[in-house]
Amino acid sequence: MSTVESRQFLKADLWREWALFETDQRKQLPPPPVEKPAPPGASLIDLVPPDDFSIGQMSLIDAIRRRRSRRSFTGEALTLEELSFLLWATQGVRRDKAGAPVHRGAAVLRTVPSGGARHPFETYVMIRNIEGLARGLYRYLPLEHKLCFLQPYDALVGKAEGLWAQQSFLEQAAVIFIWTDIPYRTEWRYSVLSAKIIAQDSGHMCQNLYLACEAIGAGTCAIGAYDQQCADALVGVDGEEEFTVYMAPVGKYPPGLSE
Repeated sequence: MSTVESRQFLKADLWREWALFETDQRKQLPPPPVEKPAPPGASLIDLVPPDDFSIGQMSLIDAIRRRRSRRSFTGEALTLEELSFLLWATQGVRRDKAGAPVHRGAAVLRTVPSGGARHPFETYVMIRNIEGLARGLYRYLPLEHKLCFLQPYDALVGKAEGLWAQQSFLEQAAVIFIWTDIPYRTEWRYSVLSAKIIAQDSGHMCQNLYLACEAIGAGTCAIGAYDQQCADALVGVDGEEEFTVYMAPVGKYPPGLSE
């Protein structure tokens, strides 16, 4: 692919084409599910409900001022409440006064914006040091605000070697966020425009992680340089209908690195 071709999907020229395109939504085909279900028999872990958070009280202006890409971590554990807060801040579902998810058309509204409220991402977390949780791979279930246990840590070590090789500081993190994309969630509505919209949406989501981390005295660093096949194998996706698009390690950072 040439640079000219790679730039094309960033342009807005396709909106006119999309307006005439017979998308699956316009064909009145059913929308894709807004969340992958938990595997049968999988263990589910309750997270701390957003209404019960006692953390994250830093002002927005202070969080923005402190925001950095942080690549040094102490290895200190995060609490379950801190992990719950970060998951909710990046993909949490907004709820009404009765606690029901807030819907818009065929999607639910979340704590981050997404084109057409399509929210094409799934959040996997490779947990290395979270108080009260076994080390391993989990997936966030935003509708239920729960974690779904997928694999023990020992089963991941060989699969993760390609990640460590390219970004060695990942090994110091308490948890690694790995976001996959299910493109059809966006394509159902936006067809040819989807690549641009998904790229925009991933930035919205990861910036929320940056600010939420700063609000609890933790740090992160967005990572786009990873081995695609290694990352997809690690989380167990097919690389076609679902594939890794972004990741970010999270951990407490050493004293003296607050600025």
